[in-house]
Amino acid sequence: MGMTYRSALAAVVVLPMLAACATTGSVKRAREEAANNLAAERAQRISSDSALASADSVTREELGAVRGDVQALRKDLQDLRTEFGAKITAMENGMQFAMPVNFAYDDAAVRAQDQPMLDRFAKVVDKYYTGSKVTVEGFADPSGSVAYNLNLSRRRADAVRYYLTPKLSTVQLASIGYGKTRLVTPGASRDMPGAELNRRVVFVIESRGQKSVALQP
Repeated sequence: MGMTYRSALAAVVVLPMLAACATTGSVKRAREEAANNLAAERAQRISSDSALASADSVTREELGAVRGDVQALRKDLQDLRTEFGAKITAMENGMQFAMPVNFAYDDAAVRAQDQPMLDRFAKVVDKYYTGSKVTVEGFADPSGSVAYNLNLSRRRADAVRYYLTPKLSTVQLASIGYGKTRLVTPGASRDMPGAELNRRVVFVIESRGQKSVALQP
């Protein structure tokens, strides 16, 4: 009877202590679990931020943007498309701008009507493609000899390069003529429909060897 009483008394004393220990252990484990979850969430957030920054950096490189905001570049390129009918396409090491800068038959003078377009193009290049190489490619319609048209296309490219030179002091400008090759409207010359499209220049921007992509609307 005495032993039973003492055992019961011990149980009364020990059980609350065990329960308290169990409760303390559960709380500790819960705190550790919460801390681990918080640390994991923080690490995931840091990783996500890093991934976003990396993605933005890659986007800038793909766009060939030397400096400036990607969204601003997107808008400016779209403005060139909608306002001037520019066709912007990707190349292996840069961007090609087919601006509707055309010439009169057998002439190499930059037309007054094309100057606002060239001015806008120069602003985009100066803002986003600092340090790049811009090549002006000149073309002619198929009327005349190969040698004559090659020289004429060079004079057209040179005329545009001379016009852009004072506006683009931060890029390397070059010009080249391709004569009556790569015709937009095959066989069209003089006053034939589509002949003016053959008498044109095209701009190629080499953005420091970076692979570029054209932004779509």
